[in-house]
Amino acid sequence: MREVYRLSLRQLTGPVRMGLILLLGALPVALAAVLVWTSGDEVIERDGFVNVLLSALLVAGVLPVVTMTLATASFGNELEDGTLANLALMPLARWRIVLAKLAAVFSICGPVIIASGLATYIIGFGLEARALLSLAVGLLLGVAAYSSVFTWTGLVTGRALAVALLYVIIWEGIIGSLISGVGYLSVRGYTLAVMYGLDGGAFESLDGSVIGLPAAVLGAFLVTVAFYALAVWRLTRMDIP
Repeated sequence: MREVYRLSLRQLTGPVRMGLILLLGALPVALAAVLVWTSGDEVIERDGFVNVLLSALLVAGVLPVVTMTLATASFGNELEDGTLANLALMPLARWRIVLAKLAAVFSICGPVIIASGLATYIIGFGLEARALLSLAVGLLLGVAAYSSVFTWTGLVTGRALAVALLYVIIWEGIIGSLISGVGYLSVRGYTLAVMYGLDGGAFESLDGSVIGLPAAVLGAFLVTVAFYALAVWRLTRMDIP
C-alpha cells in the first residue's frame, strides 16, 4: 500500500499540475492582502470578507477545483496510459489501492487548501484560534468528501474533469444557490455548515443559509465513505486492459 501511495504522490506532483494548484491556493490570500492594503485604517467588513473570499472564492471555487484536478487524475492518468493493469496485478486488495490513492490526493490537497484558508483569514482578522480551527476542520471535511467523489469519477468516465466541473458549477453552484435544501446533498454545504457550526460568531454571515452541524458532519462522512466504496466496487468490477 505504501508503494502505491508513493507512486501516486509522484504522479500527482508534476510541476505543471502543482504550479496550477499552488497558484489557485494563493489566489484568496493575494486578494485578502490587496483588500487589507487598500482599506488602509478602515476596519474590514467581516460579512463581505466571509461571503466573498471564504465562501464564494475559497470554498465554492478553489477547494473543488484543486481537489478535482488531482482526484480525477489519480486513476484517470493510469487509465489513459494503460498502467492500471500493472497496478491491478499487484498482490494488494482493491480497497487498499483506492485508499492509497485517496490518501495521496488528501496529502496534497489538504495542506494547500488549509494553508490558503488560514492565511486568508489571518490577513483579514488576525489570529482568532476558534475561527481558524473551525475553518480548518470544515476545509478538511470538504477535501475528504471531494477527494472521494472525484476519485470515483475518474474511474467511471474518461472525461472525469469535465464531469466534475459541471457538477460543481450546476449542482453546487447554480442549483445550490437557488434551493436551500441542496445543502443536505452538497459538499460545499457541509463545509460551510461546519465552519458556522463550530464558530457562529466569526461566520455569522452564513446564518440562515447552512444546515445544522450534526447533519453536515454526518453528510460529509457518508459521502466520503459511500464514494470510496463505489470506487472500490468499480475497480473490482471493471475490465482492465
